[in-house]
Amino acid sequence: MLRALSDGEFHSGEALAQRFGVSRASVWNALQAAQAAGAVLHKVRGRGYRLSGGASWLDAAAIQQLPGAEAYTLEVVDSIDSTNAELMRQALAGAPHRSCLAAEIQHAGRGRRGREWHSVPGGSLTFSVLWRFNQGMSALSGLSLAVGVALLRSLREFGAADLQLKWPNDLLWQYRKLAGILIEVQGDVMGPSVAIIGIGINLQLPSVVRDEIDQAVTDLAEIVASPIDRNALLGSLLRHLHDVMADFEAQGLTRLRGEWLDAHAYHDKPVRVLLANGNDLCGKVVGLDEDGALVLEDAGGQHSRVNSGEVHLTRRAS
Repeated sequence: MLRALSDGEFHSGEALAQRFGVSRASVWNALQAAQAAGAVLHKVRGRGYRLSGGASWLDAAAIQQLPGAEAYTLEVVDSIDSTNAELMRQALAGAPHRSCLAAEIQHAGRGRRGREWHSVPGGSLTFSVLWRFNQGMSALSGLSLAVGVALLRSLREFGAADLQLKWPNDLLWQYRKLAGILIEVQGDVMGPSVAIIGIGINLQLPSVVRDEIDQAVTDLAEIVASPIDRNALLGSLLRHLHDVMADFEAQGLTRLRGEWLDAHAYHDKPVRVLLANGNDLCGKVVGLDEDGALVLEDAGGQHSRVNSGEVHLTRRAS
């Protein structure tokens, strides 16, 4: 129904019911559910419904015609629990290297530390990529940083300026979250291993969805003047991901670290890092190690490395 309502025309409930072979009550229930998921619908008495602003729906065949995307096995689904969860299931069943799964709607999308990832029909881009490595899991430190560089390169192609990277897996604009990365890994310490690279990008977030998110967020509609076609964006992301992963597999973060640091939102700033064990660590961000660890300097000039944690700006290092 959302695809039908995105053509710019109004469609009556009766016409939708006839088109999809359901009752008018079913149409109403479906559209209520769509609005609850973040779809913005216009309703005019006597004319019917229309999806506000239209939408560019994902088209696997069109995406795979784009340069670089042909290297991937691509599947697009309308709805799913989580692209990361489903692709991990497929990986364990033998799915091929460079499989990509994209979804219009995720019912149980996940971010880091168990957070929910909010996706909007037609207003988000959520997908996961399966990458098989000959190296073991120990060699994959810093993978989320490499993926962040691919995001940075791709979005700059579409006119998104002044983007910032937040360690270890967020893309920001004016210190508000624009995109997130979720890496899940399985395999042996010495190899081989498989990584599921989940990416979510906000293209156009309605206020009803922003109100549900527990952090400052933004979307591409606020940053870029012209609407971005999601098929073109996914194709670009896959191309840049392919290039970045080639560098990462060959030399880790060696070639990518400088590019990542140039865009680091918190470099040379005082931060507080919440560690997994419940403790915290404060200091000024002074660098990034070759394995992707964040390097902090405390008030006494002592350096410490952080491999995992939640980073927050503070007024001063302590």
